[in-house]
Amino acid sequence: MDARERLIVGLDVPTIGEAERLVSTLGDDVLFYKIGYQLVFAGGLEFARDLAASGKKIFLDMKLLDIDNTVASGVENIAKMGMSMLTLHAYPKAMKAAVEAAKGSGLCLLGVTVLTSMDAEDLVEAGYQYDPQALVARRAEQARAAGMGGIVCSAEESAAVSEIVGPDMAIVTPGIRPTGAEKGDQKRVMTPRDALKAGSTHLVVARPIVKAPEPREAARAILNEMVAALWPANR
Repeated sequence: MDARERLIVGLDVPTIGEAERLVSTLGDDVLFYKIGYQLVFAGGLEFARDLAASGKKIFLDMKLLDIDNTVASGVENIAKMGMSMLTLHAYPKAMKAAVEAAKGSGLCLLGVTVLTSMDAEDLVEAGYQYDPQALVARRAEQARAAGMGGIVCSAEESAAVSEIVGPDMAIVTPGIRPTGAEKGDQKRVMTPRDALKAGSTHLVVARPIVKAPEPREAARAILNEMVAALWPANR
């Protein structure tokens, strides 16, 4: 797999105009984009359709969770939009409903385990009796049983998740920070090289590229680091 198919750039910007300029700046160096709440609520769904129609891959980060029928209805419509990936919270009933609704569409459903902005203390505050690693493992097992296409987790859990889900499911990791970059509001982070070595199949990178003075150069630097990790002989 081309490293460009493993790098997902998060279009975490407030307007469609900024997103369009960023996509234009990054050009052919970036093939895969994540669109989340911020851009969705600024007209991002139509923009996502347009990007997909232009040949880009789109990871629609909606983190769905609702009653079974509502989740299924949403997934059915999203599958018609030409999206490549879609997130939902890794609750067993929601995942089973989504998998049934997405059958035959080619849409890769990703179960969100524990947000990378959360640590053990945050989980206790939220009422969970698991530490992050234990909860991620449990949800990975449930996602595999439901027939999901992949998992979203911290790169710190990638190796353990890989053992659980095997080689046929995607392991998508946000919280990726090049060496020396600030963590921001992320608490469980890792460099691109270390994340791939740990078992991640796709890396989501937003601020280190989006906020860089030269976004295309920042993306190329991350891609080069990914290539060196994936194919050391090419260094």
